[in-house]
Amino acid sequence: MLLSEAVHIWRDPDGEYHIEWQASDPATRVSVEALADDGAAFEAHYIEPSRARISGLPASRRHFFRLRDEFGTEVLATERRLGLAGSPNFRDFGGYHTADGQRVRWGYLFRSGHLARLNDADLALLDTLELDLIFDFRQQMEQESEPSRLPGRRPPQVHSLPIQPGNNSGFLQDAGGHVAGPEVMFDFMVTVNRELAREEATVYRRMFEAILDQDNARYLVHCAAGKDRTGFAAALMLLALGVPEAVVMRDYLLSSRFYDAEKEVARVREKYGLTSSDSAAILPMLQVDEAYLGAALGAIREDYPDITSYLEDVMGVGQRELAELRRRYLED
Repeated sequence: MLLSEAVHIWRDPDGEYHIEWQASDPATRVSVEALADDGAAFEAHYIEPSRARISGLPASRRHFFRLRDEFGTEVLATERRLGLAGSPNFRDFGGYHTADGQRVRWGYLFRSGHLARLNDADLALLDTLELDLIFDFRQQMEQESEPSRLPGRRPPQVHSLPIQPGNNSGFLQDAGGHVAGPEVMFDFMVTVNRELAREEATVYRRMFEAILDQDNARYLVHCAAGKDRTGFAAALMLLALGVPEAVVMRDYLLSSRFYDAEKEVARVREKYGLTSSDSAAILPMLQVDEAYLGAALGAIREDYPDITSYLEDVMGVGQRELAELRRRYLED
């Protein structure tokens, strides 16, 4: 049987859609149909029993796909990663099911890396999302050196919420041109993510306040790469909506698919004056690892009996606020 949580859709820079799915029996036959407003039919080219591709869809908007298996199970899904050339880790973190069987609405919750390199086609697609709020977690220096490009027709309200956990720049500058090794950087990233849940909690509380202050807001959370600061923000919302922690972790780890850490090594090395021999040592800072988000969630478990208590005491999201968020962002 087709497993709804294991359907992933994204488009590549050439505009071709990639659809992957998982079924309880790998031999299960699954049909894929692209839903177009004008009734046009688009053929799916099957690569193997669990993968297909569709090309020829208009690039200026999002598309939904109906997957149906031979037993009548049907899943309606859209692209999780949007095809923005200038922000490859831009994705929708809706579509997940909660523990009680509801589903997070598609098209309301987005996450990404920075928006400074969006091209005109990216801006046109971004405009169709009709975002109301953007939360920028980059340091002030990052925001000023790489300002976001945003649609001009209906610009969203931008909330600058700088986060500087662990002081990455200070850590690398103090390295004196050489990072001791990948283990040191890995431990540093674990510490960084633990600090997100503790020292940086007031920033995320301001995010929740702004979201609750605007009814049914479509919003985007982002930082530079869209993985750590952004990852914790997305995790908090999904957990508040009742999505199981294992699913939240899978969403976090998707950054490994869409953010090419190895391509960023040279940029970081040049920025901080590090030697070429430090490439392997830098990589843990640019990657995602279950231990990173796990450290943030572990800090919550150490300090509070459960996530509900943490949300209420630290984020100001009590039972009334949880009910409101679930009314807005969940559907049956």
